Formats: sequence, C-alpha cells, structure tokens
Amino acid sequence: MSFSLSQIFVWVVIGIAGGSLAGILVTRERRGFGFWPNLGLGLLGAIVGGALFRVFNLLPDLETVAVSMRDIVSALIGSLIVLGLWWAYQRNKVV
Repeated sequence: MSFSLSQIFVWVVIGIAGGSLAGILVTRERRGFGFWPNLGLGLLGAIVGGALFRVFNLLPDLETVAVSMRDIVSALIGSLIVLGLWWAYQRNKVV
C-alpha cells in the first residue's frame, strides 16, 4: 500500500485540527495542550488515524468530500490513540 503526497499533506493539515480537538477534549481547556504540543499530537494522530482508516477501510463513504470528514475523524481518533499510548507508557515506566 502506498500513500500519495497529497494524502500525506491532507493528514498534516487536518492533523493540526485533530490534535487541537483532542487536546481540547482531553484537557477541557480551550487551548488544549498548547500550540506546539497540539500540532505534534495532531501530526502523529493524522498519520496513525489515516493509516488505520485506510488499512481497515473505515468510513469509506466519507472519502467523497475533497478534504474529507473521514480525514478529520481519523486524525481525531488517531490523536486520542496516541494520547492513550503515551499515558500508558508514562504510567508504566520505571522511575
């Protein structure tokens, strides 16, 4: 499976929005984690979510929109997955 440059670009742009949404949902504060952490979270979330949604063909009908709702939803879910993995790592690491 290969991804086009345009798909990766959309994941990055939408990832910023997804990371900000995830930050707001998790922290319940308007600024989320802050600009740079939201950006990083969104980029990772967009890559994770975008890949998972394409591999498992999740919500394929949302693909018909140019910047698809599927991309936004997958970035948000991917960001939440990244946060969950990070928290699990933090909780279980030995000091």
